[in-house]
Amino acid sequence: MENVQTMPLPVATLVDSPRRPLGTLGRTLALFRLEMAESLRSRWLLLAAVAYAAGLGAFVWLGLRESSVLGFTGLSRVVLGICNATVVILPLVALVATCQSITRSRTVGHLELLLTQPVRRGEWFTALLAARSLTLLAPLALLLAAMLVLEPLLQQSDPTLLPMTLHALAVAASLLAAFVGLGTLVSAVSKTPERAVVLALLVWLATATLHDFALIGLLLQWRLPTPLVFTLAALNPVEAARLAVLSAVDPELALLGPVGFWLANQLGPTWTYLAGLLWPLLVGVGAAGVASAIVKRRDAVG
Repeated sequence: MENVQTMPLPVATLVDSPRRPLGTLGRTLALFRLEMAESLRSRWLLLAAVAYAAGLGAFVWLGLRESSVLGFTGLSRVVLGICNATVVILPLVALVATCQSITRSRTVGHLELLLTQPVRRGEWFTALLAARSLTLLAPLALLLAAMLVLEPLLQQSDPTLLPMTLHALAVAASLLAAFVGLGTLVSAVSKTPERAVVLALLVWLATATLHDFALIGLLLQWRLPTPLVFTLAALNPVEAARLAVLSAVDPELALLGPVGFWLANQLGPTWTYLAGLLWPLLVGVGAAGVASAIVKRRDAVG
């Protein structure tokens, strides 16, 4: 009996009684609790929380000064800075948190042990995806909520703070969905955890930095039409999130030059904002779907 109690996933957590086995939802929730416990013990969660807190402190110190950015001052400027930093930092944190999840479970035998229980691979993958997404988004959501709490304490009245906070949370959730999906896809196709880390870093470099240089090189080499420039930029989830941020704070999109003028007249700020939110979400759902199919098809042991 003692050996059964020390197992990572006791049968009692997945089966209510010998006569009444849990359904799909019950098994998924049991696996979700298991993945949440593992995520809370991981060092990457502490690293993400420290990074969020350090960024918040820096932006609070800068945002409460007298200068303004795009007309935003005070705490709304803090949220705007967090939103812009999130576009670069959150993809890296999401990839680091998910790129080894599936391949490590295969190599250490964790997935094989889980499948000895009355569970399905799809249920485990859903629980893994939900646990990683929640542990990544929750600290950022708490920090953004702290901005709303700090407003009356600092005796500031900023009507743009609440809308900007909601926009920042929406952009972060959409971008997180994209890179959690890409991270699980990287983990699903990688045979070793080390290879998964390398592929995750390549994905982050390609989306966060190299895509910009490649697009600038194309613009310097050829005179591309404005719709094509927008399409090439928006295909990148990071650039799509940037478009959502800019369209939320600058409806005229004047910072984007001719491309912004074309977007403001052809799509408008509302459709540009929706496109910037929906495209990363679709990328994440598609990548997670491919990763789920790979997990269901491949062997449980790496």
